[in-house]
Amino acid sequence: MDKQQAQCDIAIVGGGMVGALTAALLAPTGLTIRVIEAREPSLFTPEQPADLRVSAISATSVRLLEQAGAWASIIAMRAWPYQCLEAAELDGFYTRFSAEALECDYLGYMVENRIIQLGLWQVLAKHPNVQLDCPNGLNNLHQNNHGAKLELTDGQQVQAKLVLACDGAESLTRQLAGIGVTAWDYRQHCMLISIEADALESDTTWQQFNATGPRAFLPMGEKRGSLVWYDEKERIKALSALDNTALAEQIKAHFPPRMGNMTVLDKGSFPLRRRHANQYVKGAVVLLGDAAHTINPLAGQGVNLGFKDVALLNQLIQQGLEAKLDFASPERLARYQRGRRPDNLLMQSAMDVCYHTFSNDFLPLKVLRNLGLKAAEHSGPLKTRVMKYAMGL
Repeated sequence: MDKQQAQCDIAIVGGGMVGALTAALLAPTGLTIRVIEAREPSLFTPEQPADLRVSAISATSVRLLEQAGAWASIIAMRAWPYQCLEAAELDGFYTRFSAEALECDYLGYMVENRIIQLGLWQVLAKHPNVQLDCPNGLNNLHQNNHGAKLELTDGQQVQAKLVLACDGAESLTRQLAGIGVTAWDYRQHCMLISIEADALESDTTWQQFNATGPRAFLPMGEKRGSLVWYDEKERIKALSALDNTALAEQIKAHFPPRMGNMTVLDKGSFPLRRRHANQYVKGAVVLLGDAAHTINPLAGQGVNLGFKDVALLNQLIQQGLEAKLDFASPERLARYQRGRRPDNLLMQSAMDVCYHTFSNDFLPLKVLRNLGLKAAEHSGPLKTRVMKYAMGL
């Protein structure tokens, strides 16, 4: 392809889960869409061990993936449903949610991020109006009267009416658009650990609170799972330096004794940082997913919030097209920001309250929070409403 300026209706910078879902949902409109992604995901084979990067996909997110035409491909690779969720600190003080109590088949699915991306890319390949430009990236961006001109790393120039920033927490698109963020680091870091064990609960995900950070378990099939260990930066650094055998001994000492004989297969760690863009829209640039907001992963809501961004923007663009109006008008884009920014801020704030409430050993507060967990277990309709909100129902 020559290096002359190309044209498209929508340029999506970032072809990960959020960017690919956006393209897949918008593809049937006939708009010309260009997805710019730096790295191609590795292909799936059944014998591969599960990736460390796993997302807890809510029921609403599953429906969006079904709507996009990707869910059947994702399930054909692998995904693990779970029916129960538990949160506890002291023995006997817990809250438990179940699909049966909510009259649902499942609370959600554990799915590797790469597999969600691969399923969506299979959909994109079926649409001639979608160009998946990979490997490629963004070098520069200039807004103009017709939208924005993108300068790509391979030298191409692309004029787009609308630019969607789906390029993650360190979004270059956001920076080039001049959109600032409010951000701070949490005291804790996070460690992901793939395990094999002989007594894993294949249908239950659980979280045990601790003053230095929660310990969580994500079910990933029979005898396989992923542990999430939140702790202070230096502690996570020290754990990361251990070999798998020594790390397994630390897990046995510091996690609840509900896994049986256990072997560590893989591990990785990352810092926790909260970010929230000061605005989601500036001119022709719109932020979605982690480019707009990151959240403490305590409740596993990160990708689900990103998918909610996608759902609303898709709805607004489709409504504009059906009414034969400008699908990228300032008023329409402002409706997206008004619809999503407060909801994301509310979820960020709720996770921060939870983080600060459980991240200390102050005895009176410890007693109160455990009484709160026990009260929540018996709160009836309120408990149901909270879970349905988390599931997007």
